[in-house]
Amino acid sequence: MSAAPSGIRITVNGVSSECPAGLSVEGLLRHLNLPAERVAVERNREIVRRDLRGAQEVRPDDVFEIVTFVGGG
Repeated sequence: MSAAPSGIRITVNGVSSECPAGLSVEGLLRHLNLPAERVAVERNREIVRRDLRGAQEVRPDDVFEIVTFVGGG
């Protein structure tokens, strides 16, 4: 009996990485220690609306572009 895989392969901002299986997009942001309220997320070339991040599961081979908003003056 083999164990279920502990992680899945994804790409974030052009870098291949691994994350735990079963994460939502919101969970991925927490896993990456990113401030969910200050980022824009694109998944497989489609913008992920903030209100849908908790419902969308991260899948193997997903490609994410995550942009952090920076304020200043």
